[in-house]
Amino acid sequence: MKVDLNQFRGACSCKKEHNIEIDTILLEEGAVKKLPGILKDTGFKKLTMICDENTYEAVGKQAEDLLTGLTKVLLKGADIHADEASVGRVMDQLKDQGRPDALVAAGSGTIHDITRYCAFDMDLPFISIPTAASVDGYTSTVAAMTLQGFKKTVPSCAPKIIVADSDILKEAPLRLTASGVGDLLGKYTALADWKIAHLITGEYFCQEICRMEEEALEIMCSSLPGLKERNIASYEQLMYGLLLSGLAIQMTGNSRPASGTEHHMSHLWEMEAVNSHLDFYHGEKVGVGLVLSSDIYHKAAEYLKKGDYKLKDAVPFEEELIRKCFAGRKLDDIIIEENQPNLLDEISPSILRQKEEQLTEILEQVPEDEQLKAYLNQVNGVCSLTDLGLEQRMKERTARVSPYVRQRLTFMRLLKFYDFYESVIRG
Repeated sequence: MKVDLNQFRGACSCKKEHNIEIDTILLEEGAVKKLPGILKDTGFKKLTMICDENTYEAVGKQAEDLLTGLTKVLLKGADIHADEASVGRVMDQLKDQGRPDALVAAGSGTIHDITRYCAFDMDLPFISIPTAASVDGYTSTVAAMTLQGFKKTVPSCAPKIIVADSDILKEAPLRLTASGVGDLLGKYTALADWKIAHLITGEYFCQEICRMEEEALEIMCSSLPGLKERNIASYEQLMYGLLLSGLAIQMTGNSRPASGTEHHMSHLWEMEAVNSHLDFYHGEKVGVGLVLSSDIYHKAAEYLKKGDYKLKDAVPFEEELIRKCFAGRKLDDIIIEENQPNLLDEISPSILRQKEEQLTEILEQVPEDEQLKAYLNQVNGVCSLTDLGLEQRMKERTARVSPYVRQRLTFMRLLKFYDFYESVIRG
């Protein structure tokens, strides 16, 4: 199907004019074969494809056969990350080949982040050919990059064209598909955090975008039974849900509707400040972060419902904790700068008490951890710290430190006001 992008554009009840930078999204069997026709009227004559050895086999060769004069930048080896090293390798080869009219990202999340970063830097459009339903970032305007060892989301550009071939998506390793499931499931806590920030501070919130993310979750959950069977319709449902989530990021202008506590946990582990290297996909770590966050959020909801708790008058920024955790990676100054001013300085404990009932209601909208594990188990997904090779005691440290990897208000950060904080992050 060709996705009708006009339904997402224009004036909204949130009083904001939503913009979509993408011209075309095609999601169907055999979509790649339609590339020549799609590109016919774009004026793109000289194209350079960025891929790795696996994605070249999955779709790169086919693209070369279809597109006359297509050149490529082939990233070799297993240790490819969206970081300065990979960007440097791509940019060096692009200089040798001459400036193209557009770049082509043939791969999954990492290849797309590298490509969109380079395209943005060179002021070039790019075309997306996903090889796995593994992330929601294909339609995004931001790139998740590790720069100077710090995992951060940086402004980039969305593709002009996305050609998602379900024949290719269903052949991806199931582990990559499970990563996509984990990434999309993470919207449960991301949306809860967004709603809570709006409730407590009046932060911008769009109900239409929230509904889009909720629709993406519903579509994804209905796809789960058929994914292990390589059912084409199931892969199209999952991919459509992932594309919707990325469009929500575009419409918002940042990753707020798609990234909250669960992503902050994943980013912390990816920065390797409190743990050693984890050889897992981003969505796998997001899934584990989601399960941990859900457990903590539901425990907190129980305390809120009882009402027998106390609130601190203020929560100072924990500079000593940041120095202790990040100094070894020389990231402490970066984290401290990221968190200025302290978000909790503007929070009145009285508003937390006043909004107790609404907070509880939002937290209870997140599925419980056992339900989330059941979703992930349908695709043999990663569910726990031990699955990642981490000890269970890492739960407390992750919960305590991860809110500081982004200057974004989440309930995990607000929890620091409550006297039951230690109980819920340790339990």
